[in-house]
Amino acid sequence: MTLVTGGAGFIGSALVRRLLAKDERVVCVDALSYAGHMETIAEELRHPLFCFAQVDIRDAAALRNVFDRFAPDRIIHLAAESHVDRSIDEPLEFVTTNVVGTTLLLDTALRYFERADGELQRRFRFLHVSTDEVYGALGATGVFTEDTPYAPNSPYAASKAASDHFVRAWQKTFGLPAMVSHCCNNYGPYQLPEKFLPVVISAAIEGRDIPIYGEGLNVREWVYVDDHVAALDLIATAGKPGGVYNIGGPCELRNIDLAHTVCRDLDARLGVPASGPRERLIRFVTDRPGHDWRYAIDATRMKTELNWTPTTTLEEGIARTIDWYLANQNWCGVVRSSFQDGRQGKRAAQVR
Repeated sequence: MTLVTGGAGFIGSALVRRLLAKDERVVCVDALSYAGHMETIAEELRHPLFCFAQVDIRDAAALRNVFDRFAPDRIIHLAAESHVDRSIDEPLEFVTTNVVGTTLLLDTALRYFERADGELQRRFRFLHVSTDEVYGALGATGVFTEDTPYAPNSPYAASKAASDHFVRAWQKTFGLPAMVSHCCNNYGPYQLPEKFLPVVISAAIEGRDIPIYGEGLNVREWVYVDDHVAALDLIATAGKPGGVYNIGGPCELRNIDLAHTVCRDLDARLGVPASGPRERLIRFVTDRPGHDWRYAIDATRMKTELNWTPTTTLEEGIARTIDWYLANQNWCGVVRSSFQDGRQGKRAAQVR
């Protein structure tokens, strides 16, 4: 039994679908905040091997009940506040969920692990899913390795860095068989419409302005979400306790270039609007405070130790993603109606 926290979100739901396709038993824990939605796991709720528990990871008693009821032998921890812009507006929410919530989950898992029988202890693994943003920003060259010093630049990145350290402490001090993964930017179906690629796709489909921070020159590495969750499944099965694993594309692209790619793809699919190519919708907006310029991952360890490499090219992945959003505009509407859309990160912009 695998316990997936944040399983009603973007990456979590992709992981749930992967595990169920392998006929594995899954329990999904999700608080169903603005980022988690039952619509995202509607089909999975009907699966006989799937169980759902609406639980906030900051609720220790509810967490203990989940462990007692379902007796998991793997924990893949994805539940987190994850949008940098929101962390600028509400940093304490990121501290309580990402730091305090993760520590409560670690403590609950440790107590469960300590009283488990020898066979369960042998199998048990705790995988904490982090981000490459804990490493800070790169210049024009170089890559993040598992040994890159932490240098978080946003409240979100700082909260994830802090939670990474607690995972390490629980492994080193108490012997909890825990691991940490860091991944580059994900994309694919069911991504929340406040993230960069869904924002671009939805705006281009609907003929709205496409907002791009600064001049769009920030560089990101991209990986298709199904490749990411395949890596998580592998780490949680064959990774070494105490191990740190970087997951990357590798496929670096400037934000502006990705926006142009989406616009040209939609023009080819839907035809060029009478008002002109969709690239004309691109609008540069005031940059986000502390916006990291470039991220890039060295995923050598994943390849050499676990024989993992991504199988989806950016061209294939973008095509699949656009296909999905074109076919699921109703989902986008339902999800967008549940949270404040539009520009976040205004608090720091006003302070500056």
